[in-house]
Parts: sequence; C-alpha cells; structure tokens
Amino acid sequence: MIKPISDLRNKSAEISDLCHETNEPVYITKNGEGDLVVMSLAAWEKVESRLEIYRLLDEAEADVRAGDRGSSVAEIRRRLRR
Repeated sequence: MIKPISDLRNKSAEISDLCHETNEPVYITKNGEGDLVVMSLAAWEKVESRLEIYRLLDEAEADVRAGDRGSSVAEIRRRLRR
C-alpha cells in the first residue's frame, strides 16, 4: 500500500486503520519518492522477533564455523539433573 505524505497528515486515522486491518506496512511517498514506512505496533514487534531469531541463528552459525560442536545428549542430561 502506497500513500502520499499528505494522507499521513490529513488521513492519519485511515492509515492507522489500514495498518491494523491488513497487518501490512503502508509506504509513504514525498514528492513521488519513497520517504517513510508506517506499520502497526503488532507488525513491528513481529519484524523485531524475526530479526532476533536471525541474529541468534547467525551467532550459532558463527559458533559452528569457529569449531563449537555444541553439547552431547549426555551432557545436556547431566545439566538437567542438576
């Protein structure tokens, strides 16, 4: 969904409703060029969660590249018993 910046000023409630109903971002243009992205808080939190998962996966992959083989099943069981 693409809207001009004047709609952000004049129709902010409509844009808010649109973001919440579709759970998608609304792209705002200024002078015909992309300028802003508006989205609901729920949509933003979903994006943040996804980015956190990607960050954790990157860390795990870096550990594997560095030679970290993780823990054995026996080691995990010992930890759980403690």
